[in-house]
Amino acid sequence: MRADDQDTREFYTQPGVMTSPGEHAALLKDLPDDPAALAAVLHGLVIHEHMVGGYGVTLSEADRGTVHVRRAGDLLAEIAARDPRPLDVARSPQGRLPGNCRHFTVLVAAMLRAHGIPARARCGFGGYFGTGWLEDHWVCEYWHDERQRWQLVDAQIDEVQRGWFPIDFDLTDVPRDQFLVGGEAWRRIRAGTADPAKFGLSQMNEAGDWWIAANLMRDGAALLNLELLPWDCWGAMPTPVDPIDDDLAALFDRLAEVTLAPDDNLAVLRLMYSDDERLRVPATVRNALRGGYEPLWPEEPLWSAEAE
Repeated sequence: MRADDQDTREFYTQPGVMTSPGEHAALLKDLPDDPAALAAVLHGLVIHEHMVGGYGVTLSEADRGTVHVRRAGDLLAEIAARDPRPLDVARSPQGRLPGNCRHFTVLVAAMLRAHGIPARARCGFGGYFGTGWLEDHWVCEYWHDERQRWQLVDAQIDEVQRGWFPIDFDLTDVPRDQFLVGGEAWRRIRAGTADPAKFGLSQMNEAGDWWIAANLMRDGAALLNLELLPWDCWGAMPTPVDPIDDDLAALFDRLAEVTLAPDDNLAVLRLMYSDDERLRVPATVRNALRGGYEPLWPEEPLWSAEAE
């Protein structure tokens, strides 16, 4: 093992801005260190906001507010405030925290890191939801020490969802052709081997190269331990009406290349996100769902309306 390999994995054992458990660190130490067991714990704590009907749950708009919570520490605080029992005690579906795939991913990454297991969030597209699309999705990538390789774990899919989706593989080792990280999706559409109109969210009937580019930028930030919301926007991230010109395409080509081999390119990725204002994550990002700007750092105001 090269020394820089070890250094890279050490980086992914350290809590980041979004994966720090804060004052709830002790709760994570009491949990198992097995990815499948941790996913099972999360199944009893979090519920996907768009799948609640399958569990007999109805959410109000106020209930859905937690999908905008970014930090693992804040998510754990909300879970504990609702039910102070240990985290491995499953809550009823109605008592679970509304979230989405990104929340499952950030929390399982925080739990794995609490046990010294290298883990990082990956943003991309899942092809195992039975829609014929590659759906916008997040999973966690963790280092399997015995196999000496990174594996993908989908911490969202529980036994209920297994009944909905055509999944015939180990969810702690998701095949790389079933989940495409943002860089792989971008590489395929640039090579003409995939249709950008199938990358997005079928539920919204919205897809395109702009969505792939946006997830590529979010994946790059996540590899630097800054896991933003699926609708956080900044810098060069295109909208559905923005054309991707040659200069921007070249930037995304390079970013795809770097993020497809993150262990070899972590220093390069840091440089790209620090030196290129098109990629640099600012202190305030645009929450596209809320239509306003939100600070990422606690010293900023909690909310500022988008300028007209």
